[in-house]
This record gives sequence, structure tokens and C-alpha cells, in this order.
Amino acid sequence: MSTEIKFDRRASAAYDRRATRLLRGFYRRVAGEVAAVAGPGAAVLDVGTGPGRLLHELAARRPDLRLAGADLSPDMAALARRPGIRVEVADVACLPWPDDSLDLIVSTLSAHEWPDPEAAAAELFRVLRPGGRILIHDFRFARLRRLADALSQKTAGVRREPHHPLSIYTRIQGVGVVD
Repeated sequence: MSTEIKFDRRASAAYDRRATRLLRGFYRRVAGEVAAVAGPGAAVLDVGTGPGRLLHELAARRPDLRLAGADLSPDMAALARRPGIRVEVADVACLPWPDDSLDLIVSTLSAHEWPDPEAAAAELFRVLRPGGRILIHDFRFARLRRLADALSQKTAGVRREPHHPLSIYTRIQGVGVVD
């Protein structure tokens, strides 16, 4: 899948500054959720990691996790890299991880940019271990129906719910991935 890269070095640095200032609480909330549901030593992938704010927060909370990130932008990936965190330049529809290699996949504020939600869901299922979990956090008003439908094809259940009634964010959760 070919997707236009929107973040060069300058735009990536500017986004990182904004994310640090404006989205810190959001990333902390998502990190708390991931930390609570990830098993000991779980392999966790952040798709569309951007400057890696979620990964950095998770590393501080749960040093036992095997953390990885993927982003289309080489400049964003460079900002996300830290010791002990694998970050790859990759498209959600073509991830460089082996089949059944991840316990939990999370994505924050990027799914609305995925041009082919069905291909993205198929690739997430390919790299996710049976029984794994997918957590997609995005804007509440984003058109995510196709993604939710694609995720529901191989999970025991998909739920879409706002973070709270007045939130601008929503979460799509796929639990119990089945073969």
C-alpha cells in the first residue's frame, strides 16, 4: 500500500513538540490501559507511533515489555527510537514482524489515515498471536466503520466506545483474536 509521507524532519519535530504539550494526558491514559492489560514480558507494537510518546511512557511504566513501533515517516521513527525499543519505518499493511509474533497491538490517532482498513486489519491479524489484543484509539468523529468491520471478522468481539461521554477520542478494541 503506498501512502504519502506527511512528516519530514521539520514537521516531525513540530509534531513532537505539540504531542508533548497537548497530548501528554492522552498518551498517559492509553499507556495506563496498555500497561494494565499486557501480560508480563508481552510483545507490544505501536502502529503509527509518530515520535514515540506512547512507547516512551510504556517503557517508563513497564520495563518488562518488549516494545516496538512502526511509522511511515523515517523522521518520526528516528524521534521514537530509544534503547530497548525497536522502531521500524513501515506501513500498517506491510509490517516487518513475523507471523504470530505480537501479544498486543495499539495505535493512537493514526487509523483514520489508513487508506485500506481491510488490508491493515489483515496485516494486524497476521502478526498478532492467537488470543492477542488490538487497541485502536482515534478521534471520535473519524470514519472507522470499515476498520471495525474488518476487525470483527477475526475476533471474539469488537467494541467501539468513547473514552468518556464528552471525549473527542474513541477506542476500538478487538479481543480474543481467533484463527
